Amino acid sequence: MDILEKAVDRVLNGDRSAFQQIVDATSQRLVRLGARIMGNQADAEDVVQEAYVKAYRALTAGDFDRRSSTTTWLYRIVVNGAIDAKRSRKRRAEASDEQVDPGWDGAAFAEARLALSELDDWLRALPAEQRAALVLQSMEGLNNSEIAQVMGVSEGAVEQRLVRARTALRQKREQS
Repeated sequence: MDILEKAVDRVLNGDRSAFQQIVDATSQRLVRLGARIMGNQADAEDVVQEAYVKAYRALTAGDFDRRSSTTTWLYRIVVNGAIDAKRSRKRRAEASDEQVDPGWDGAAFAEARLALSELDDWLRALPAEQRAALVLQSMEGLNNSEIAQVMGVSEGAVEQRLVRARTALRQKREQS
């Protein structure tokens, strides 16, 4: 049993201080995942903070049943939180009719930054569920079965989201 699972056992048995070990063991991966879905570090940190609050509450209430690994469970909480946050942001943006411009930092390698910015724009244009599936597979290295577990959908739904995401990205590339 690894350190993460031991920490979960300790929290489930009433040692609330062991939750810090869970945070220490997973925060870097979860923030990276959140940033890839949200599009920036600050929003990702907010999503992950909320995910940890939900996870802590579930563990201390004894609601974590271990049907999946702790890492998969935490990924699922972060992905769902990020999708909800993106939907909420989209509704607020539509209501206020404002666009957020990340701005240009003028750093070296401007051409590479421009290409990455364009790719990020394309990813942001994807529906949140498609973007999450693509990030989990392409950047986090999860297989379709693991993605299905994280997202709480069937493997067929994952495959459909991936196909649609790749098709949309291909069309954007051909248009540019």
